[in-house]
Parts: sequence; structure tokens; C-alpha cells
Amino acid sequence: MTDKFDKTPADATPSATVAKDPGTDRVPPEAIKAIPVRHWGRYVSAVVVLALVALLVNAFATAEKIQWNAVGDKLFDSTVLAGAGRTLLISVLAMVMGVLLGIVLAVMRLSKNPVTSWVAWVYIWFFRGTPVYVQLLLWFNLALIFPMLNLGPIYKDEMTDVMTPFMCALLGLGLNEAAYMAEICRAGLLAVDEGQTEAAHALGMSHGRTLRRIVIPQAMRVIVPPTGNEFINMLKTSSLVYAVTYNELLRATSTIGSTSYAVMEMLFVASIWYLVMTSIFSVFQYYLERRYARGSTRSLPPTPWQKVKANLLSVSGKRSVA
Repeated sequence: MTDKFDKTPADATPSATVAKDPGTDRVPPEAIKAIPVRHWGRYVSAVVVLALVALLVNAFATAEKIQWNAVGDKLFDSTVLAGAGRTLLISVLAMVMGVLLGIVLAVMRLSKNPVTSWVAWVYIWFFRGTPVYVQLLLWFNLALIFPMLNLGPIYKDEMTDVMTPFMCALLGLGLNEAAYMAEICRAGLLAVDEGQTEAAHALGMSHGRTLRRIVIPQAMRVIVPPTGNEFINMLKTSSLVYAVTYNELLRATSTIGSTSYAVMEMLFVASIWYLVMTSIFSVFQYYLERRYARGSTRSLPPTPWQKVKANLLSVSGKRSVA
């Protein structure tokens, strides 16, 4: 008598008969053919966005009053390149000043001395609460309040000679950046477990040595990534030193534009250079953040190429099924 498990379904065809596993009467399940889900909403939104971008590009490309050849001719002009170099110089120097002073202010803010903590708080309150543009103008017009800079036997000169456009730009950007870096550094120091500081003090280490050897190295994981973001922001904020007649990128291009009657074209040139500089440093910032993410996350964030590859696989429907 034939066992009931050996019966073939009535609607089964010979070609659809599945072979049994050796040594058992059970029929193995068929392999699941997973079909990726088609996200039609993504495709529609992508087409709409591309259409809008194409219309915007076409509007600029067909604008009759824009001389696009002037953009290419002046892109590598010596005056423009010199202005871009000064933009990088003032940004780097102001950022160095901001980082160094920010570390000092953060330590002062966390100090148990009420005087130093209060002074640091007032500094941060003032420079974060007033616009950078106003601070630049204050430094530029400082001679109205102090006509003479008198440091006794060390240095004495008129304030107009001391506050050059470069010095006004450096102080305006650097001192303002220090207020923001102080808060970033304070957050990094507070992120370190207080028990490690207590353990270091129990071993006889001084407060300063504990900061240098225990706290600051661990706080760098929190401090460094936003510092890179602050530097990128500094590159763009440096355009405000136009107000103190410092001849950086924006002022250099504006001068050429006013003399050649190509104002809009030179603004495009300045925008291109700002985009190039910020894009380069954005790549460095991304990999810097990725490096400091080691040990704090289970898996590192994907690189730009990995993101592009994943998106292409998603669009083509070849994403692997777990």
C-alpha cells in the first residue's frame, strides 16, 4: 500500500515534480525567489527634481546679460588667485587663534575658581551674542575710542597704524571663533567620564597633568570633528572682512567686477572658488570624522563611493536580500 506522503498532487505535471531528499519521505521546500520592491515614488520625485534643475540651468545658460566667457577668463586671474590665497591665510590663522583661545576658555569655564569661570562665561556670552560683522566694524573703528595704543616701554603707536585691515580681520574672526570653540571644547571635556579624573587624582597626578595626559586625549574624539566643520564655516565667514577693506577673495572679485562691468560674472567666480575650497575641506572633514568614529560605533559610516554604489544598486533593483 502506498504511503500518503508519496502521493503526487492531481494538478502536478511531470515537469513540476520535486525530487525527495534521500533518506526521508518529505519534499524539500522550493527556493524563494525574492523580487525587490519597486519604489515608484522615488523615481517620480527624481524626475521632477531633475526637471527643475534642468530648467534652472537653462535659465542661467540662456541669460543674455551674463557673459559666461568672462567667468572662464577671470577664474584663474592673478588678482583672484591672490585673493583666494589671502582667504585661506586669514581663515587658517583665525582658526588657530580660535582653537587655542577656545581651549583656554573651556578650561576657565570648568574651573572651580568663580572669577575665571565668570570671565570665560562673559566672553562667550558677548562674542556669541553679537554678529561677526559688528565685531569687525568695532575693531576697525577702535581708534575712535583709543587713538593711541600705549603699552608703556614695550610698544607705543597710533591705533590707526596698529589696526590694519589684516589685524582687524584676524581679531574679528579669531576672537569670535574662540567663543564657539570654547563650547565645543567644554563639551568634549565633559564627555570624558569623571571617574577617570578622580582616579588620576588618587594616583597623585596634578590637575594640569590630568588634563594633558588623561582628559584631553579622550576629549579629542568629540572636539576634532566639529572643529573641521567650524573651519569650513570660517572659509565662508571670511567674506565678511570685506567690510574692513581686507583684500580677500570677495573684495578682489568685486573690484574686478566694478571696473569691467561684469559684476554678476565675478560673483560667480568667487562662488566657484568658495565651493572648491569648502568641498576640498569637506572631504578631509568627512574622513577625519570617520577616523575618530573608530571604537565608538559598531560599523564605520560608508565612504562617498560606497554611498554612490549603494544608490546605484538600489535604482537598478540589484540590492541583495538578507
